[in-house]
Amino acid sequence: MTPPNFTTLKLEFDNAIATVYLDRPSKANAMNAAMWQELESCFRWLDQQPSVRVIILAANGKHFCSGIDLALFGDVLGDGKQEKARLSEQLRQTILRLQGNLGAIEQCRKPVLAAIHSSCIGGGIDMISCCDMRYCTEQAYFSIKEIDLAMTADVGTLQRLPHIIPRGVMNELAFTGRKIDAAEAQSIGLVNQVYADTESMMDAVRAVAQSIANKSPLAIRGTKEMLLYTRDHPVSEGLNYIATWNAGMLSVDDVMLAVAAAAKGELAQFDD
Repeated sequence: MTPPNFTTLKLEFDNAIATVYLDRPSKANAMNAAMWQELESCFRWLDQQPSVRVIILAANGKHFCSGIDLALFGDVLGDGKQEKARLSEQLRQTILRLQGNLGAIEQCRKPVLAAIHSSCIGGGIDMISCCDMRYCTEQAYFSIKEIDLAMTADVGTLQRLPHIIPRGVMNELAFTGRKIDAAEAQSIGLVNQVYADTESMMDAVRAVAQSIANKSPLAIRGTKEMLLYTRDHPVSEGLNYIATWNAGMLSVDDVMLAVAAAAKGELAQFDD
């Protein structure tokens, strides 16, 4: 398994777990054009690696992610010389492309666990909203910062976060842009757990990831598929889909392995 070369990300692999680090520490991991593109390339590549069963999204440096790199705004908004309708179409295509860049995290068939320390604002919220689970340190803080830049957040926060935190809280954070700390983030369900420091957080997140990696990969991928589908469809459609899915995708071999291992008090060894 030879990963692609990235300039803004760093990858590590251990026991079927891939850890993706945002790697622009000198820029507080601000999301420049390269990072947006590399996030999509990275998660689409990881999706296709059978030996990778779980992914952790973390960051190097003092901050998790300070949001979109402001230098990118000039490229997105243009120089003002283009005809307005054409500039508007170009801006729409750019926004759709950025949505697709982060959408690759959500669309990845493997569970993605975000491990967040210090700042996570703006585009960082868009990013972690695409993840399946979120964990943070006591020093972490979060903000839907776009409103303070006279913008409506447009890369996924307003679409995904209302399925994660209560609607009233969501509205308040989106309208005010106020910063919330780790304790509040846990109380509203934005993060699953809070840890004293980065080291203890990473140890705990790796333990959760390993627990998932020990399960049947087919069952895990099916579970993620169903959870995302159920979020966006009525219960009746979700029930119909899982019936069809298991009729075609349920692995009898994996079920027998799991039953036999449980009877012996052992971990089943599933194929990738």
